[in-house]
Amino acid sequence: MMTTATASPDMSHFLSSEYPQSSAAEALFHVIPVPLEKSVSYGSGTALGPEAILNASYQLESFDGISCPGEHGIHTTAAIDCSGDMPTCLGNIHAACTPVYKADRIPVLLGGEHSLSLAPVQALLDLRQDFGVVQLDAHADLRDTYEQSPDSHACVMRRIHELGVPIFQIGVRNLCLEEVDYRATHKVPYLDARELYQQGIPGTVLPEDFPKNIYLTFDIDGFDSSLMPATGTPEPGGLDWWQALALCENVAKNRRILGLDVVELAPRDEFHACSYTAAKLAYALMGIAARH
Repeated sequence: MMTTATASPDMSHFLSSEYPQSSAAEALFHVIPVPLEKSVSYGSGTALGPEAILNASYQLESFDGISCPGEHGIHTTAAIDCSGDMPTCLGNIHAACTPVYKADRIPVLLGGEHSLSLAPVQALLDLRQDFGVVQLDAHADLRDTYEQSPDSHACVMRRIHELGVPIFQIGVRNLCLEEVDYRATHKVPYLDARELYQQGIPGTVLPEDFPKNIYLTFDIDGFDSSLMPATGTPEPGGLDWWQALALCENVAKNRRILGLDVVELAPRDEFHACSYTAAKLAYALMGIAARH
C-alpha cells in the first residue's frame, strides 16, 4: 500500500500558519531572531529561545483577542549571527535594526539573553533621541559589572541608561543594593512588583514627562515563575498574563512603540507551554504597537 508523504509545516517565519512571509518593504513588523547566549548566570538555554518562539507561533491565531496585527505584515529575517564576541554580536544586531528604523518599521527581536537589548536601543539612538525605554522584568539589570563583565545581561539597563536614554522599570522584585543606590542617585522611575501587588495598576503608569516614543523590552522572567518557569532566572511574585498585557496597554497610551523585544526564554521540552506563551506575548505586543 502506497502512502503519500506530507510536507512539514514551514515554521521559518513568525505565524506562518496564518500569514505568508511579507516582503521587508511591505511589513510593519520585522521579526529578528537573536540566539544570543554569552553571559547567562543561572539556567542556560536562551540561544534556543528564538527558534522555539517561531515554532510555537505556528499554533497562534491571527486574531489576538482585539485585532489582527498580522494584517500589517510580518517579515521574519534570518537569525543573527551570534558566534563572535559580545561587541561583534551587538554590532550584527545593530546592523539588522538600523534599516528597519529608517524605513519607519518596527523591529521585534526574539531572544536570546537580555544583553541584546542594548543594540536596538543604540541603533535607534543613532537616528533619534526622542524616546525612552520601558522595561518589564524581574530584575533591575542596573549592575555596573556582573561576573567580571560589563556586557552581562545583569548590566544591560545600566548600559542603556548611561547612553542618556530615560528608562522606566516595571515588575522588578529582585535587585541588589548597588542597584537600589543607582536608582536613588539617578532618580530612575519604577513600578515594582510589590507595589503592583499591594495597590494594583495605576490609572497612568508612565510619568507625564516620559518620552512619547518608547522602546519596549520584555524579559519573560517578569512573569511569575508559576507561569514562566522556562527562563534562566525564574522569580516568584511576578506578573500574571492579563496584568502584563494591561500594563503594556497602559504604557502605550498616547505613545508610540518604535521597537520591542521579548527575551530570556530558555525553552524546556516539558514546558512547551512557555514557548507558546512567549510567542503569544510577542504577537500581543505587536497588536498593542499597531493599535497605538
